[in-house]
Amino acid sequence: MDIAPCKPAVWVNTSQGLTEAFQALDSQSRIAVDTESNSLFSYQEKVCLIQISSPETDFVFDPFEFSDLSLLGSLFQNPKQEKIFHASEYDLICLKRDYHFKFINIFDTMIASRILGAPQVGLGSLLQNYFDINLDKKYQRANWGLRPLPPEMLDYARLDTYYLFKLRDRLESELSNHELLDLAQEDFVNACKAAGHSNGNNQEAHWKLAGSGHADPRQVTILKELCTYRDEQARKADLPHFKVLSNDMLVEVSLHRPATLDELSLVPHFSEKLVKRHGSGLLKAVGRGENAPLVTRTKNPRPDDAFLARIDCLKNWRKNAAKKLEVESDVVLPREMMEHIASVNPATKSELKTAMCNSPIRYKKFGASILKELKKTEIS
Repeated sequence: MDIAPCKPAVWVNTSQGLTEAFQALDSQSRIAVDTESNSLFSYQEKVCLIQISSPETDFVFDPFEFSDLSLLGSLFQNPKQEKIFHASEYDLICLKRDYHFKFINIFDTMIASRILGAPQVGLGSLLQNYFDINLDKKYQRANWGLRPLPPEMLDYARLDTYYLFKLRDRLESELSNHELLDLAQEDFVNACKAAGHSNGNNQEAHWKLAGSGHADPRQVTILKELCTYRDEQARKADLPHFKVLSNDMLVEVSLHRPATLDELSLVPHFSEKLVKRHGSGLLKAVGRGENAPLVTRTKNPRPDDAFLARIDCLKNWRKNAAKKLEVESDVVLPREMMEHIASVNPATKSELKTAMCNSPIRYKKFGASILKELKKTEIS
């Protein structure tokens, strides 16, 4: 199907351009939205492009040129205008984090396709399957912070919103035919609640790198100091952590605990260039770790047997329910909701309705079955 763009995208980087784009978009009943960020190229990830399409025009906004993007924010929280995304969670997290936008009334084509049981839910796969469109993803990991942006990257960026209108309509039709539209709409509402996470660095990164099987507390303490050193260097260079020193390198240093540059040069993955650049700093970090108080990990208490029994029961139930609907298990009952229900252990319809207050559709569809399953775990 030939539905390629017939006119160029509009690059928006001036106040007048922003006003004109807003006026063109504000009158639309629905718009398509996407973003591009630079997590692979910067210490602090930030939104580098905001793409918004109407059925007539594709706009690409350069957020670096604006101190105030509240006009876009008014679009995003307009309840009468539908915002179409594909895989909205990451876009919403980034936009909320950087601009504190609020979102109302979205349609997420990835969520819709998952509810329909699509085996592959990437945008490229869906466009290929539904419309025989081959979406080239060669710039997926590009540096979107580049300025000026090459024309071919601009063309690439606009396609992620250009095709969403037709895809959205096809998916909505299938959801209606399978009587799953209400379930999708519930998930769209909940998707709007995605939190705008800080893009600060994880203070517990050393535990993640050490892994659950890391038994030596001194090595973990050294690893913590190594992570702190890497973070300092990444901040100074404005680079992501992995472009300074890899996780594997830090783990190897913590295991070998070198005290000299010669010993550091024998650690796997370390080239002469890296030893020259980071050797002194790494050895100082190892030294601090050797003498610092041992780090300890806070262990979560083991859930009681009754809770685990309820979890197993609900897992089996949702697996069977999902099989009947031909969808993934978490479409029937998301993991967080399942664990919350198992934790509060509702005994009545009213209690279950309260526990599922963010999912009234699922309560209506599955509430009676869930209560029935929970009763099977009661100890007589």
